[in-house]
Amino acid sequence: MQPTLTSLQIRSMLNSSSNGVSRAFAGIVILASGLMLPAQPAKSPDAAKSPDYAGSDTCKICHEEIYNNFQKTPHFAVETGARKGWEQKACESCHGPGAKHAESASADDIRNPAKLAPAQVDRTCLGCHLNQRTPGGRIATGHAKDQVGCTTCHFVHGTGGAKLVEHKNSEINAKCATCHLSQWAAFNRPYKHRLQEAAMSCVDCHNPHASFRADSMTSAFGNEPGCLQCHSDKRGPFIFEHAPVRLEGCAACHEPHGSANPRMLVRHGVSNLCLECHANLPIVPEKTRVIGGVPPALHDLRTARFQNCTVCHVKIHGSYVDRTFFR
Repeated sequence: MQPTLTSLQIRSMLNSSSNGVSRAFAGIVILASGLMLPAQPAKSPDAAKSPDYAGSDTCKICHEEIYNNFQKTPHFAVETGARKGWEQKACESCHGPGAKHAESASADDIRNPAKLAPAQVDRTCLGCHLNQRTPGGRIATGHAKDQVGCTTCHFVHGTGGAKLVEHKNSEINAKCATCHLSQWAAFNRPYKHRLQEAAMSCVDCHNPHASFRADSMTSAFGNEPGCLQCHSDKRGPFIFEHAPVRLEGCAACHEPHGSANPRMLVRHGVSNLCLECHANLPIVPEKTRVIGGVPPALHDLRTARFQNCTVCHVKIHGSYVDRTFFR
């Protein structure tokens, strides 16, 4: 076997060739020497950087049904796109390196998020979803405190036709109702928000991923209660504000999920609701028009005309012109 020419020998041959015939001969020698060079196998950059990863095609050999369902979910964009750095390795982006598992076929050699603690599941999901411009970018609600992981509500593989993210109101409500049974039962009361009719969903008022407000309530118009997103006429700002509206919020007088009382009030009688705050006020001159102490007073609650406060105080949420909320 003839030894191959080195690059130095080829370069000196070209330099010493003084005519075209010599240069042509040198070119033939170079071509022949190139054919005799041993072929070097091409290595993909991913294989060089991560030898422990097997790739999704390897996973598909045993988990074909799961892979086919996974293709129909939004997460398949991880498999086909290079933006996250997991192209052709979407399975291992959640399950970890799979080369050892592919060789042994042992469940102990692969990470299974279904068997992890909820905090570890959340950490796996936030590996991609952290600090997104969506509510899913952080976990700061009662779901995390109560050890409810992401996979409790979201089905990553789409097994059995399950969706990764529900979009229809009826589907969202049905999923929330599987855990929040008492809240769902409240929507069977006579006066309620129309969730069971699928006119709205739980996430219209609650943020299941992150919220700084109590009960994971959403915000409207900055940091104001999410109720004002629909009931914007109660927002204000009013010149004369009703203190409970600003300090305690809508739930001070209303039951947001459902009530047996008209207007979803927490008390059947309007006067009973108002007297929870106004009954202990001292008797003052009539011109201030405050309800006063125990009847009879300015307002004789033994008569029907004074048993519905909002007949006169029509602007009970706040007024622009009258401090007694008459108009």
